[in-house]
Amino acid sequence: MRASERVYAALRDDIETGALAPGAVVGEVEQSARLGVSRTPLREAIDRLEAEGLVVQRSPRVTVVADLDLDRIRDLFAVRRALEESAARLAAARPEQARTAFAPLAEAFARADATEDVGAYYDRVAHLDAAIEEAVANDFLARALQPVRAHLGRVRRLARDRPARLAASAREHALIARAIADGDGDLAAHATHVHLHHALASVEHELAATVDDHRATERIR
Repeated sequence: MRASERVYAALRDDIETGALAPGAVVGEVEQSARLGVSRTPLREAIDRLEAEGLVVQRSPRVTVVADLDLDRIRDLFAVRRALEESAARLAAARPEQARTAFAPLAEAFARADATEDVGAYYDRVAHLDAAIEEAVANDFLARALQPVRAHLGRVRRLARDRPARLAASAREHALIARAIADGDGDLAAHATHVHLHHALASVEHELAATVDDHRATERIR
């Protein structure tokens, strides 16, 4: 793996997990020393992150992690709908042998309940995403989805993992996987649309609750 690829992966993971929070400065000197690379591959990685909207230039010498407010989240979900609905429809249109992975995934999601480990649940979601991309076999679509997935990781950290919502999300993913396995492109796309609608509504609800909690704390002070 090239040094710039390794640095890109490390910084992207830091941004997704919150180790580098919104507004945090991505200092070239500090990050070069931490990751053990020269500033050239670091700069290449930062340029790639900037192209994906994960970092922004505040000045010629200052790069920071991009903010993630509700307007940007809504914009993200608008793009997700366009890309993921198309991907689900295309995956369902593939030959049956290309769809063999989806029936077991549908069953696994259907068995999930509110007590399931959150990490295991998101691993299964990632498995479904990867299976869809493999079935579609469209490099252009896969590359378009890559930065969307990175931003999605940040969004998940902002929303609390409520057991009821995770259980509902599992049922939604089960329907998506089953529709693809059955070769029903219309249902796969519609189920994806419904899932993303509920996912965005959940994020909006949680962010509103966070704002209300902050305001209540300020009043107490």
